[in-house]
Amino acid sequence: MKTKLAIAAIASTLAMPLLAADPFSPYVDDKGQISLPKNFRSDFVHLGSWAVTDDKSAARGFHDVYTERKSLDHYRKTGRFPDGATLVKEIRQLETGPLTTGNPVHWAGKPAVWFVMIKDWKGRFPGNPLWEDGWGWAMYKADKPLENAAASYKADCQACHVPATRTDRVFTQGYPLLKH
Repeated sequence: MKTKLAIAAIASTLAMPLLAADPFSPYVDDKGQISLPKNFRSDFVHLGSWAVTDDKSAARGFHDVYTERKSLDHYRKTGRFPDGATLVKEIRQLETGPLTTGNPVHWAGKPAVWFVMIKDWKGRFPGNPLWEDGWGWAMYKADKPLENAAASYKADCQACHVPATRTDRVFTQGYPLLKH
């Protein structure tokens, strides 16, 4: 009996820091630096895809967007992403060619870039140029997936998200799972 109590006391003591930690996001450090979730393709839910086929567009490619299951469930109940929700957009090179299903056919090739958004309802990082309009923003290029290439939201992210102002800077029309 004493052994069981001692084990329980040790286990609860070891768990205390985990329980006391800010449950905001495992992808954000205390300075607001955002990391790219490692297993988002297998651990997150695929919300939808976009294909940008314009050869002149900097966004040319196949765009897949992912989030956590709990964030999807919350959005479907409330119409809003919860605090700490993570959105990952993976842009892959656009491959094109004739297949028996049609010509041309487009599919996703090698990864080119990843964008990460973390919802922040509390404004945790005032003054940090990557945290504005209720989100944290990050961009990772395929050749340097551990280095955030974005310098600021205004310089690197805002222009693309202005058209989605009414939907909290997210192009929700492209994500069928968000609909009830």
